[in-house]
Amino acid sequence: MSMPSDSMPPDRRSRKRLATRQGISNVATRLFLERGFDHVTVDEIAAVADVGRMTVFNHFPRKEDMFFDRDEEGREMLREALRQRHPSVSPIETLRLLAHQLVAEESPYLRFTARSQSFIETIEASDTLKARARAIRDEIAHVVAVALSECVGRKPDDPDAHLAAGLLLATWTVGFIQAHRTLRQRQDTEEAKAVFLAAVDKGTTGLNAALAGTPYA
Repeated sequence: MSMPSDSMPPDRRSRKRLATRQGISNVATRLFLERGFDHVTVDEIAAVADVGRMTVFNHFPRKEDMFFDRDEEGREMLREALRQRHPSVSPIETLRLLAHQLVAEESPYLRFTARSQSFIETIEASDTLKARARAIRDEIAHVVAVALSECVGRKPDDPDAHLAAGLLLATWTVGFIQAHRTLRQRQDTEEAKAVFLAAVDKGTTGLNAALAGTPYA
């Protein structure tokens, strides 16, 4: 006889909730990639995931949240890289090294494969996803700005930190787009990786010049 959910141990309840969330996300992403974001309804996702419509919304307030379900995890990764920064390595260099590490590890955030290409094409085919992607980029720029200022002991509204974050997100975004353009044209994952990292390295040179004389460079 199983325990009612309200008397279930907290860790088990948490695992069950995470498993449900992941199951919904997996189903939604598969349907979005197969048929396009705008052609899949929340009711269809709920039916395939074998959960109620309200369960879907309890985990994902917006339909597009199911597509960008790793968003918060990515933000925390950037925060953590700056929190654990070695004192001898500048914040800007720390984030350059993080980009190289993520590409080497084939992180889901910086993966250049046929599946990631499908992910990009799904975004490009939906105005809703494109708008959300732009909003996420702006939100991440703010997260990075705050994390940068904190790691050098400045206030969160420090103009230098916001300049650095804006330039960094622009660099990574251009590199990411160019890398996937290369992947689409050449079908070469290694070349796509090289294109992304070259953009990051060039952008970092520019960042260091722009932020010279500050604790970020």
